This record gives sequence, structure tokens and C-alpha cells, in this order.
Amino acid sequence: MITNQTLYTNVTSKKRISIILVMVCTMLILSGCGIFKKKKLGENATVEELYEVAQESLSDENWTTAVKELRTLEGRYPYGVYAEQAQLDTIYAYYRNEEPGLAIAAADRFIKLNPTHESVDYAYYLKGLASFEEDKSTTGFLLGKDDLSDRDPVLTRNALNAFKDVYTLFPNSQYAPSARERVTYLTNTLARHEISIAAYYYSRGAHVAVVNRAKGVVENFPNTETAEQALALLVNSYAAMGLKELSEDSKRVLALNFPNSEYLKGGGSVAGRSLDETVSVGGKKGGIFSSFRNLFRKKSTG
Repeated sequence: MITNQTLYTNVTSKKRISIILVMVCTMLILSGCGIFKKKKLGENATVEELYEVAQESLSDENWTTAVKELRTLEGRYPYGVYAEQAQLDTIYAYYRNEEPGLAIAAADRFIKLNPTHESVDYAYYLKGLASFEEDKSTTGFLLGKDDLSDRDPVLTRNALNAFKDVYTLFPNSQYAPSARERVTYLTNTLARHEISIAAYYYSRGAHVAVVNRAKGVVENFPNTETAEQALALLVNSYAAMGLKELSEDSKRVLALNFPNSEYLKGGGSVAGRSLDETVSVGGKKGGIFSSFRNLFRKKSTG
């Protein structure tokens, strides 16, 4: 038997369902406006319209689409502030889309076309970031290595030079502090690369090659942590070649600049050999008698 209460309940349930459906449809319509708000622009679209559409793609992190739209804008309106901004945004979109080679090329193009632009420092900085990412995207990344010292040093130097340009050409740039930090990191990376090669040569007994590499580290990267190891390698390799005077001179430089070095105490080793196994402190008085005389200077103790 169907009671009035049953009929009331059924009707109420149907009304609730209807209300929910209406609400859902309304939400879909409203959200659809946001989803499909991006309109197709015709050949007569203004530069402002093209720029707005490209910015939407950038905001949505749709980098590939953004690049196409930015290039369309620049193709139709190659001059003016919108074209210049499109060029900058293209660099960023390529960088975020993990296309460092294209980002670097786009940055070089912008710098060439707009050398006095107020945001050219940003282009240099993006070029540095892209170069850095290009370095990270090599085979070392595939092997799960985060240290760049065992990768192509050319890529590292490219990134280093781009970051140097930022604070050298634009010392007051907001990107200068970050660029300096990255240069410090990349400089240490290059030094580690050189010292790893020198250590390999040492393990093979190629002491002339060791000396050339280690001297390069001392001369080009004197303020890095690897300078200590480079000097220790020089001590050992010179001693191995029978060049005792040069070995002792190198050890004095090591003691002067790294007085607490484990290599001096006998606790450290270079390629498995401690300094005490190769040379003892002594020799000429009066300082350092080698080509490293002017490379390291004792800090004043005040």
C-alpha cells in the first residue's frame, strides 16, 4: 500500500536529485567557461590578444603551446615592446620545457637584437640557467649522478661564463647574487674535473701529465678546495720524477696555504700515497723558489 508519506518521500527525493543535477550542470558550465575560454584567434587578432593568449599558456605551464603562440605574435608583430617581451618569454618557455639548447639560442638572439634592453640581464641569467641544465641533462644524470665534475667541461664553462656576464655586465642586477653563487659552484666543479683527471694520470704513473693538470688547478682555481689536493699531487709527482727541489717547493706552498692539511700530517694521501712517503720538509730557506711564488700569499695575521 502506497501511503501519502511514501509519495512525499519519493517526490522530495526527486526534487533533491533535480536540484543536485542543476547545481552540477551549473558548475560544469561555469568551469567550462574557464576551460574553453581560450579562443581561437584569427589573422586579424591584435597584438594584445595574441599576447594575452600566450600568457594564459605560460600560466598553465603549457610550454610548447606558449612557444608557438609567442612565435606567432612575433611573426605578425616583429617590432615593439610586445615582440621584445615575447622573445624573453620564449627563452623562459624553452627553459621550463627542458629544451636548454633552444633556450640558449633564443637568449643569444635576444641579447644580439636588444643589447641595451632593460631586461637583457634576465636573458643572460636565463642563458646561464639553460646552460647549467644542459650540463645536468647529460649521461651523468641518466646514471643518477648529481656531481657535474665528471661531465663535459665545455658545458660547465658555458654556464659559468653566462653567469659571470650577469654580475660583470650588470653588477646591480637582481640576478647578480644568484649568479655569483652559481659561479662559485661551477668553478669548484671545473676544479674537481681537472683534479680527477690528474688523479687518474697519477694512478697510471703519468707524472708529467699529473703536473700539467695539477698546475692548471693551482693557477686557475687557487681559491677552491681542490687546490690543496693539486699541490699534494705536485709534491708526489715531482718527487716521483726525481725533482726533489720542485717537490719541496710545492710542499712549502701547501704548508703556507693549508697549514692544517692532512697531507702534511701524514694522515692524508694522494692516490694512496702520503706526502711523508715521498718528500720531507726542508731545503732552501727564505720562502718558495718555484713558479708558484706569486700564486699564493700568506694571509696577514694582523
